[in-house]
Amino acid sequence: MATARMPTAHRAGRQLHGGPVAYAVLTLFAAGSLFPLVWTAVAASRDNTRLARTPPPLWFGDHLIRNLGRAWTEGNMGLALFNTTLVAGTVALGTVFFCTIAGFAFAKLRFRLKNVLLSLTIGTMLVPPQLGVVPLFMVVARLGWTDRLPTVVLPTLVSAFGVFFMRQYLVEALPTELIEAARVDGASSWRVVRHIVFPVARPAMAVLGMLSFVQAWNDFFWPVIALTQENPTVQVALTGLGRGYVPDQAVVMAGALLGTLPLLLAFTFFGRQIVGGIMRGAVKG
Repeated sequence: MATARMPTAHRAGRQLHGGPVAYAVLTLFAAGSLFPLVWTAVAASRDNTRLARTPPPLWFGDHLIRNLGRAWTEGNMGLALFNTTLVAGTVALGTVFFCTIAGFAFAKLRFRLKNVLLSLTIGTMLVPPQLGVVPLFMVVARLGWTDRLPTVVLPTLVSAFGVFFMRQYLVEALPTELIEAARVDGASSWRVVRHIVFPVARPAMAVLGMLSFVQAWNDFFWPVIALTQENPTVQVALTGLGRGYVPDQAVVMAGALLGTLPLLLAFTFFGRQIVGGIMRGAVKG
């Protein structure tokens, strides 16, 4: 019996290698994913007259530095990048913290109307966000928060998707026996969350934080209503670029490139840690 199992164990320990077809498909997907970014850089390096011609340019020009300078000055991109980093970072941290606690409560705690509250939380994802814009803006105006960053931070600190995502993860990843053992030892609810829930949920928290950060960085609909060009995020600043009788698309592309580079740098530096956390959470026992 041991001899019969050895080939299977040997095959399980081998590293799989892709063939030429797999590499060709991956190359096509990589090229398709990089094309919008490359085209943005090409368009940002040209002038508006060349972009209006047919066929469009397929290689870089010599106007990149000038267009980046114009986008930086006209769109107040320095302040916009700072505001967006602050908003996206705060939203990501708040979403991860509150959604992890709420997900733990729905996954492991017992309380009345738990299923009803969970159904209502999930049901809010069916409501279009456009329906809440008018009452939300009325509340913001009443509080005197118009054109201030808390206006775009507080409404997105908790998401129904984040609560459901963390709840589904903790149902499988967090043993109930571990919580009961901590209770027997006299641990409070906050100590259980801090010393047991957070370490176990770390891979899912990394994924949720990354998704929340990117979503907050790219958010356009509510910030463009609540903020102005005097205190913009990146998406709001882009609406003020290239204005005129003939919009300067090259400057707009340069601003879009400036707004995209921080995300690329963040993923370049932290992508390995995020993927590593996901893989550690996927491997059981």
